[in-house]
Amino acid sequence: MELDFKKLDGLVPAVIQDASTGDVLMLGFMNGEAYAATQSNGEVTFFSRSRNKLWRKGEQSGHVLRVREIRVDCDMDALLIRVDAVGPGVCHEGYRSCFFRQLSLAGDATIIAERTFDPGAVYGKDGRG
Repeated sequence: MELDFKKLDGLVPAVIQDASTGDVLMLGFMNGEAYAATQSNGEVTFFSRSRNKLWRKGEQSGHVLRVREIRVDCDMDALLIRVDAVGPGVCHEGYRSCFFRQLSLAGDATIIAERTFDPGAVYGKDGRG
């Protein structure tokens, strides 16, 4: 089975879901090399579009994502990766999930979660991890 990396310039979106709670934790992108790294080491590795390089989640913070299961959609161009999240959160803003804002139909945003860690203490001033 081959993933279709052609549609998004060599990338596939990867939805990261907590295997225990079902919460969606984040969305990242993988190229073939990131997917292979994820398969070989059992921890989620992404392709960072902003840094233009591979990025293993948790390499700076220690908040790693251990793969429990990988699913692929019907078009073979998107992944759902169910994980055990190690650490208090995955969001570089200090939340358990990157999806901590709720939008109203009018487009207003409300924060619906509490911070689970201090991002400055984990990532320093650059705020990315």
